[in-house]
Amino acid sequence: MLCVDEKSQVQALERTQPLLPLGLGYVEGVTHDYKRHGTTTLFAALDVLSGEVLTDCQPRHRHQEFLAFLRRIEASVPPKLDVHLIVDNYSTHKHAKVKAWLAKRPRWHIHFIPTYSSWLNQVERFFALITDKAIRRGSFRSVKELIGKIDHFVTQYNRHCKPFVWTATADSILAKLDRLTSRISGTAH
Repeated sequence: MLCVDEKSQVQALERTQPLLPLGLGYVEGVTHDYKRHGTTTLFAALDVLSGEVLTDCQPRHRHQEFLAFLRRIEASVPPKLDVHLIVDNYSTHKHAKVKAWLAKRPRWHIHFIPTYSSWLNQVERFFALITDKAIRRGSFRSVKELIGKIDHFVTQYNRHCKPFVWTATADSILAKLDRLTSRISGTAH
């Protein structure tokens, strides 16, 4: 079971001033101005059993890039195993060419999470982690340097990965979904 998604528009920003370290009595200093050097899209597949992540950076996030990532997943999963993908409802995941590719592979099963429930896709938790630990405060002189940082982070992460553990109970999740669907449908009391 793999949670799959893409984090688009990951920016290679070069800070105009060096990061000032955290010190006694003051917070870390990050300059507000920067130079833009382009973007990449980070595709990721999180194995829910092991916590291991397979990633790929692409210049765009169309169905062609998504299919290329699915082919990469196919090459990494032993042929005897079924592949269950948890994905959101992004149109790329439902593209006709993606559907045709999946239809030719009976071991592949795609499961769409409900709209407005991205938190159910555990790869989003990985995206938050990599953003916080490797991307947000970084300074990158090129997209290639940004991708190198992402690849380095993923390699280190996979050496010590653990599965994410749900801390919410099923009842609390269902209650939250009930409140959300009530608000969306306009039937809230």
